[in-house]
Amino acid sequence: MGYRVVVAGATGNVGREMLNILAEREFPIDELAVVASSRSTGDMVDFGETGKQYKIQNIEHFDPTGWDIALFAIGSEATKIHAPRFAAAGCTVIDNSSLYRMDPDVPLIVPEVNPEAIDGYKAKNIIANPNCSTAQMVVALKPLHDAATVKRVVVATYQSVSGAGKAGMDELFEQSRNIFVGDQAEAKKFTKQIAFNVIPHIDSFLDDGSTKEEWKMVVETKKILDPKVKVIATCVRVPVFVGHSEAVHVELERELSAEDAQKILREAPGIMLVDKREDGGYVTPVECVGDYATFVSRVRDDSTVENGLAFWCVSDNLRKGAALNAVQIAELLGRRHLKKA
Repeated sequence: MGYRVVVAGATGNVGREMLNILAEREFPIDELAVVASSRSTGDMVDFGETGKQYKIQNIEHFDPTGWDIALFAIGSEATKIHAPRFAAAGCTVIDNSSLYRMDPDVPLIVPEVNPEAIDGYKAKNIIANPNCSTAQMVVALKPLHDAATVKRVVVATYQSVSGAGKAGMDELFEQSRNIFVGDQAEAKKFTKQIAFNVIPHIDSFLDDGSTKEEWKMVVETKKILDPKVKVIATCVRVPVFVGHSEAVHVELERELSAEDAQKILREAPGIMLVDKREDGGYVTPVECVGDYATFVSRVRDDSTVENGLAFWCVSDNLRKGAALNAVQIAELLGRRHLKKA
C-alpha cells in the first residue's frame, strides 16, 4: 500500500526534478497527479526514467480530497491560494516556496538536521522546505554543532543561475552565446550581465543593506539548527548553470580541530567529504550535479577566531536545495506519521 501524491508545478525545474527523484528513490506511490497553471494544462511530463508520462492537470480545477501528499513548487503567490485549500482537504502540503518558512505553526525541515520538528505539521497540515543555500549549509553545520556547538557563521555563497528558474538559465546561455559572436549581452532576469561576471545581489534589498536571500539564510538557520546561532551571509549569483557553492567560516564554543571535524563530517548523514589537499582534491559545482549528497571540502582551522573552522560546501541546488529535500520530507512524514507504506 502506498500514497496518493500530487506534484504541483510539474513543468518547472524543481517540479520536474521532484518527479525524477520520486522515481529514482522508488517512493511508494499508488497514484500520481501532476498539476500546474492553466497555460501548461494538457502538456505531458516524464516520471523520471520509468517510461511513464503524465498529463498536466489545471491546479485551479484539481480536487485534493483523498490525496495524501502534495509537493508544491509553484511560487509564493500561487501557494498562498492553493496550499490552504489542499491542506484543508486533508492533503499534507510540502512547500518549496518561502511563504510559510517562518510561520511558527509550520515546521521548516531538513531531515538530516531537525527531523523531530515535523511532528508539529498538523497545526496547518503544511511543511516548509528551506531556501536552497540554507539547506546545504545546515546539513554541514549540524554534525559540527552536535560536537562543539556552533556560535557564529560567516558565509559567502556562489549560487547558480538555476536558482532563478529557467529564465535565469536561459539568460546565462544567451548572454554567453552573444558575447562569443560579438553581440550585446542584455540583462533581463538579472540586474547586471551574468555571463563571465558575478552579481552580489539575490532577491530584494532590505533596509539594513542585506538582501532578502541573505536574511533567509540567517533566520532559517536559526529556526532549523539553533536560535542562538549568529549568521551573516553574502549571497552572490555566479555564471554556473546548476550547483550552489559556499565558503563557510564557523566559530565554535569548544575546540574542534580540522582533523576531528573531517572525521565527524565523513560519518555524517547526507555529507560526502572530499578533502585531499591536492590539485583537484575538492568538489566543484560541475561535479555535484545530479547527486544527492552535500559535498564538503577544504576543511581547515581558522586561526583568526577562537575555536574557528572554515570549509567549502557544494550541492545540487535543484536536488538537496529543493526537490530532494522535499521528497526526503515526504519519506520522513510517511515513516513518522502517515505510515501507509
